[in-house]
Amino acid sequence: MASHIVGYPRMGPKRELKFALESFWDGKSSAEELEKVATDLRASIWKQMKDAGIKYIPSNTFSYYDQVLDTTAMLGAVPPRYNWTGGEIGFSTYFSMARGNASVPAMEMTKWFDTNYHFIVPELGPDVKFSYASHKAVNEYKEAKALGVDTVPVLIGPVTYLLLSKPAKGVEKTFSLLSLLDKILPIYKEVIAELKAAGASWIQLDEPTLVLDLEPHQLEAFTKAYTELQSSLSGLNVVVETYFADVPAAAFKTLTSLSGVTGFGFDLVRGAKTLDLIKSEFPSGKYLFAGVVDGRNIWANDLDASLVTLKSLEGIVGKDKLVVSTSCSLLHTAVDLVNEPKLDSEIKSWLAFAAQKVVEVNALAKALAGQKDEGFFSVNASAQASRKSSPRVTNEAVQKAAAALKGSDHRRATNVSARLDAQQKKLNLPILPTTTIGSFPQTIELRRVRREYKAKKISEEEYIKSIKEEINKVVKLQEDLDIDVLVHGEPERNDMVEYFGEQLSGFAFTANGWVQSYGSRCVKPPIIYGDVSRPKPMTVFWSTAAQSVTKRPMKGMLTGPVTILNWSFVRNDQPRFETCYQIALAIKDEVEDLEKAGITVIQIDEAALREGLPLRKAEHSFYLDWAVHSFRITNCGVQDTTQIHTHMCYSNFNDIIHSIINMDADVITIENSRSDEKLLSVFREGVKYGAGIGPGVYDIHSPRIPSTEEIADRINKMLAVLETNILWVNPDCGLKTRKYTEVKPALENMVAAAKLLRTQLASAK
Repeated sequence: MASHIVGYPRMGPKRELKFALESFWDGKSSAEELEKVATDLRASIWKQMKDAGIKYIPSNTFSYYDQVLDTTAMLGAVPPRYNWTGGEIGFSTYFSMARGNASVPAMEMTKWFDTNYHFIVPELGPDVKFSYASHKAVNEYKEAKALGVDTVPVLIGPVTYLLLSKPAKGVEKTFSLLSLLDKILPIYKEVIAELKAAGASWIQLDEPTLVLDLEPHQLEAFTKAYTELQSSLSGLNVVVETYFADVPAAAFKTLTSLSGVTGFGFDLVRGAKTLDLIKSEFPSGKYLFAGVVDGRNIWANDLDASLVTLKSLEGIVGKDKLVVSTSCSLLHTAVDLVNEPKLDSEIKSWLAFAAQKVVEVNALAKALAGQKDEGFFSVNASAQASRKSSPRVTNEAVQKAAAALKGSDHRRATNVSARLDAQQKKLNLPILPTTTIGSFPQTIELRRVRREYKAKKISEEEYIKSIKEEINKVVKLQEDLDIDVLVHGEPERNDMVEYFGEQLSGFAFTANGWVQSYGSRCVKPPIIYGDVSRPKPMTVFWSTAAQSVTKRPMKGMLTGPVTILNWSFVRNDQPRFETCYQIALAIKDEVEDLEKAGITVIQIDEAALREGLPLRKAEHSFYLDWAVHSFRITNCGVQDTTQIHTHMCYSNFNDIIHSIINMDADVITIENSRSDEKLLSVFREGVKYGAGIGPGVYDIHSPRIPSTEEIADRINKMLAVLETNILWVNPDCGLKTRKYTEVKPALENMVAAAKLLRTQLASAK
């Protein structure tokens, strides 16, 4: 019985790639040194899977930034602004597309389906001259082969690539991206021919867009593409992978009818309904790659339950055609439990990170082949039983409080227009008020202080003194820059979700459970294993300390319940909305304590609200109802004069704008600059927004410093569709990943642009 892994984490167990990338970007190491780290990581990953007994081991799932950008490089689809002149794409062009450079901005970045992973959005049009410009897929296959590992090269499928793209600037928005299919397929043919010549016997084409609500012409594009590729694929075994949701019936029929395809991969964790289609319509003679091991969470697989599912599938497709697989790439989970020696032993027994999931996949495959490891299955069954019966999972008081939420929509008593009037009387802000999103640069010294405090190398008094000094420095900088509404810079926080999870009950934390978010950016999601409550105030001390050193309004900074949920590894033994309501009640307690302490502006970030939107439209309204309700629960009890902000970033918000309005926040700051100001189009189309709004005026994920004129131009575009009295001026996101040498001039230019526009507006009256 065969085993297969869709993809694997690429950062390394100790984030080796992250540090190598950042050293290279900072000019401290060479391209050869970066490539050496990458080569060693790939070799280690392939060896690990081979030693674990995996038959179908993926290659070309490693990336220096993201796999969609890798495909853009493979196709030579470099936007003209990067001045690429042809040939093999090197690091300079590649990283300029990802991060921008001193003269041109980066390409748009957005969320990969409904995950917290990001990808660089291809910019395409009728004039793009595609060419085979990156041989990475072939080179990595050969690299693995030289190490004695025969891999399955993985490519983003041609139709998914086009469906995830956008029309380039200056191209009509109605341009059909699928019309480019005939132009990119010749390059796919070249890649496939080289892989065959190198000795590849299997190839994996990822077509996850098949789980979306597709139009008939979009489904026809799959048929067309694979018919065109059929002769090139001849002599190869081909698996087309889908993941993250059920495959709709029409898409299932299209997929399983594709020419030249040997097998089909399905996510049977998030796409359990696909099982019914497999049982009734799976084509005979084809391989079924059954994704029964969850690639997006950290809970140990229920091996007995999975074995029952697999045996039922074996009866449908046959023993020799069933392949045990992960539900999706393991990119979305942490790397290895071996690196967690301090994790609570009971909770640790309930978990499986990527390395453990590889072992689970192989154990299930061996069990199907009649070589069941009874001891391994017995330990797994005991852990499953322990988790179900553990008293630390359940808190009756929390469950009762969450159940009592039913029957109210938890809206503030006064409408937003009246609240804004009351707040303005108290805050007395200028028009086009300036603010930032929350965090300021996390310096090496600051990280050292936090690290030493956690390791008990410095006292609590020393820690508090150091953090207060950092807050004072950040407050003074903002006052010197003449920013209107201040933040304390979040020096006490390494990560916005981790910080709150550490202070809430029902959460567990890892030492090295890092997951890639984009580029070198890694996050360490908390593990929600039980009912959630807030034992004591979490941010009041630092917020009041910051407010005490300035007369300007100081924002209290919180992470919202939906974002905490979506950026954590969430318990899978109750519906997600029940967990979210529990978190909302905990944040509500914190909001009310901040207000009592004199904090008049409170930001409750919901950066990940859009990210959790289900992939299928039929499921949108249910999710948005409970997600928006959870946000309103957090602040429904505050006074009219307390201004509630929220922040959202890096997603397509236009399709949920009415739900954003329904959140009933007083002010929303939102990503705008990197997505070609796509957000503004919704207001041009007539959506009326009466609350305060701050579409980001510059991209903080790029080291590039925008000029005053550029920012002023952006603000003018906003003023063309938004009322002057509701517009705020702010960056796209928090500043923690930037350096002060970048932050200070960028904010200077931002404030100067706001003042310039204020003067122009005053003289125009």
